[in-house]
Amino acid sequence: MKSCAGNLAMAAVLLSSPICIAQSITYHVIAVQDGGTIKGSVKWQGPLPHLVPSQINKDQKICDPQGQKRRDLERLIVGDNNGVANTVVFLKDITKGKPMELPEARRFLNQKSCRYEPHILLVPLQGNLQVKSSDPTLHTVHMSGASDYNLPFPFPDQVVHRTMNREGLVDLRCNAGHVWMNAEMMVAPHPYYVVTDKEGNFEITQVPPGEYEIAAWHEGWKVVGENELYDVITQERVKRPAFSAPVTWSKRVAVPAHGAAEVNFILGERTPQAPMGH
Repeated sequence: MKSCAGNLAMAAVLLSSPICIAQSITYHVIAVQDGGTIKGSVKWQGPLPHLVPSQINKDQKICDPQGQKRRDLERLIVGDNNGVANTVVFLKDITKGKPMELPEARRFLNQKSCRYEPHILLVPLQGNLQVKSSDPTLHTVHMSGASDYNLPFPFPDQVVHRTMNREGLVDLRCNAGHVWMNAEMMVAPHPYYVVTDKEGNFEITQVPPGEYEIAAWHEGWKVVGENELYDVITQERVKRPAFSAPVTWSKRVAVPAHGAAEVNFILGERTPQAPMGH
């Protein structure tokens, strides 16, 4: 995946400059005066899989203040109504529309009680990710995929900024022995991305009228093995869970001027995979 040539200032993006995305496609900011809305949900179908939590075996006073001894890996969260949280829903073939307005809360990562919060991040292409640790122990944020930063956090409440120069998926893991810490970040080339809430619902606003392909992406939730790595503090070998591949699936949607379209997705163990392209 090619990165943009040069850095586009976010101020210019918010006004009128195009955002470079994959395959030299450009996204143009326009005044959307007759836009519509896409509403919908992501629901789980079928029996829930058995998900094994990870043992908290380091820094228990900091990482496990309630003495639970285990931590859910947070890779699949299904509500009482079968709604699936933390699913990224986005338009694949949109080239013009509203300014880049992704939620600030999805652009700021905190490390608290040895968890990455939020679990799913959403950062604009050429935008900044802010990261801090609230824990009085060493954490790291090791990124792989569309970004390859490795950020140490030896002190609490220090905020670090990094620019996301390539669109796509970024895996986040801790290399300081807290092997259960994991999160995913989507670097978005346009503003029509959203993360489902705890009930599995989503809403995309100010969509120019027309027909689009709308996609849903969910991280892999199965533990399919373990990866060995060195704890940067103890220099001992530790084992970190390895997860199954993410799932992406899509539909067509027609958005009326000043109207609303509804799209509902079903996720399950046999959900068919679709190409990830934008």
